[in-house]
Amino acid sequence: MKAVRKGFTLVELVIVVLIIGALTFITVPKLAMSVVNLGKSQTGAQRMAAAIRHCRTLAISNAGTSPQGFRLSMTGPSSGYTGFQIVNVQTGAVVKSEEIPSNVTCTGADDFVFGPLGNRTGDTDNLNVSGGGKTYVISVITSTGMVKCTQP
Repeated sequence: MKAVRKGFTLVELVIVVLIIGALTFITVPKLAMSVVNLGKSQTGAQRMAAAIRHCRTLAISNAGTSPQGFRLSMTGPSSGYTGFQIVNVQTGAVVKSEEIPSNVTCTGADDFVFGPLGNRTGDTDNLNVSGGGKTYVISVITSTGMVKCTQP
């Protein structure tokens, strides 16, 4: 009668470990890149919200010299803005200009105008910031100028 072998040989074990290692080597970088893209959309949304808040702060702090306020205008096509400018409404001077990262898409509101009391004047629409499979909505409460960045 022949003995029944139970177990694995060293060669079989090494082959299985190599296959698992190769699969890990292929999948981990792809997962890491998707996490990076998710982070970039969130960072882009937070940067846009901070820029809108900065525009409001400029309108309040310069109320005596610029009673018409400040405007944050989006630049580029409405299908995906490429940047923004903060402009003194009274003088037309550009205070700040910045580009939006290429992997982040901004659509919706094309400008945010703040009066000397910090309230938003003009439009009431929202700005949508998306990238990496996530979308954030930046809205401004008209009467107070409070900026909110939420994920629907």
